[in-house]
Parts: sequence; structure tokens; C-alpha cells
Amino acid sequence: MFSLWVKTRLLRRAFDEIAEGLEERLDEDTNTLLSLSTRDPHARRLASALNRQLRLLRAQRRRYQNGDRELKEAVTGLSHDLRTPLTAIRGYLDLLGREELSPAARRYLELIAGRAEAMTRLTEELFRYSVLQSSEGLSPEPTDLRAPVEEAVAGLYAALTGRGIEPVITLPETPVVRPVDRAALARVLGNILGNALRYSAGDLEIVLSEAGELRFINTAPGLDEVTVGRLFDRFFTVEAARGSTGLGLAIARTLTERMGGAIGAAYDGGRLTIRVVFPA
Repeated sequence: MFSLWVKTRLLRRAFDEIAEGLEERLDEDTNTLLSLSTRDPHARRLASALNRQLRLLRAQRRRYQNGDRELKEAVTGLSHDLRTPLTAIRGYLDLLGREELSPAARRYLELIAGRAEAMTRLTEELFRYSVLQSSEGLSPEPTDLRAPVEEAVAGLYAALTGRGIEPVITLPETPVVRPVDRAALARVLGNILGNALRYSAGDLEIVLSEAGELRFINTAPGLDEVTVGRLFDRFFTVEAARGSTGLGLAIARTLTERMGGAIGAAYDGGRLTIRVVFPA
């Protein structure tokens, strides 16, 4: 009876070691394998089988990481290489636009120039997104969120009012201080406001709460619940977003999450709400 109790205790300890060791090795990027203090053949056979799966998992992880890194480097290089010829094309189109052209040729030239401009925007966004994905560094510092919101709206105020959008801003009287990277936050806010420029039917309400929740609310008849659910997907655009690269909100999500925040969108009664939260 005593020997059975000892055997049971040893097996329990072995299983605990397997569970703890497996959890640790899945959470951390380590090359160490599971090891047991017991000599029980069944427990050691189980550990050996798990170690084989760990080796396979690590090999697959390395292949994924290498492939992901190579893809990002290729996208960065490709987008960088496209910038030079696109700049030259736009330059020649500008020179051609100064020549005497027939109405039909002028119309075709404007179409070509518009496509070249859209390609340039896509290339720039692709370049920035690939650099963003491959870079690590953000420099968070305590920041009163009210100031970046005001600066972002002021920077795009002319564009907003030019579309007939008069933003209504509600900010708390007390500071809302969060550790954020100022440049990254400016990019997030700028991309969200750019989204409002594309989708808003003429209104925009911006509300910042003392809890660090920032909401952008506007009427968006060109959207629905399905498209809103995909707004943060890379390269996703809708017909209402002419000229959009489909990267703006994907970049906003990546930067927000890197700063410890969360971002999401909801659609209710024809109104779009983009919600950004930076917890205390």
C-alpha cells in the first residue's frame, strides 16, 4: 500500500513537471526540452513524445519567422524601388500637362495622372506599413491625450470643412494622461480622421472620456455592418472610399496595440463609431 502511494506521488510530480515545463516552453522562445526527475518509463515516454512535437513546433516557428521577415523585407524593397519611377512618371505627366493638348488628350492625361497619384499613395502607405511591421521602437512618454486630439483636428480642419464636415469635439476638463508615443498617436488620429473624410456624410463627433476612451462618430451611409467589420483589414477598401489604399486603419490598429491600447469599430443606425482606448 505504501509503495502504491509513493508511486502515485511520483507520477503526480512527473505530470506537474510536464505541465509546467510545457507551458514555459510554449510561452518562451527557448531551445530547452522537457526534463523529468522521475525514472518512471511511462512518464518519460510521454515527455519524449512531447519533446518531439516541441522540436517540430520550433522548426515551423523558425520557418514562419524567416518567411515573414523575408516577405517584409521584399515588400519594403519593392515599395522603395517603385517610388523612383513613379516620381519620374508624375514629373513627365506634369510637363506634358503644360503642352497644348486636345480636349480628349487632356482628359486622358488627367485620368493617367489620377491613376499615378493613387499608385503613389499606395506605394507610400505600403512602404510605411512594411517599415512599421519590421520595426520595434516606440518611445512612450506621459501625454495628456487632449492635446494630440486638438492638434490632429487642427491639422485636418481645412480638409474636413472643405468636405462640409464641422467637427464637434468634447474633451474632459481634467488631463487624461497616458504613456503613448506622440508621433505614433498623431499617425493613429490622422488615419482615423482620414477615414472620416472618406466615409462621413457631413458630420463628425469626437469624444474623449476621463477613462482614456476616444470615440469618433459620424454618419456613414456607404457602409454596413459587414464592411465595418473589415475596416481594419489590410488593403480592404469599399466603393465609397475612392482613393483609399486600405492601409490607414490597419496601421492605426498596429500602432494602437503597440502602445498598449485597443481599437475597434461599430455600426448602428447608419452611424459609424471608431473607438480607441488607452487604459490607465
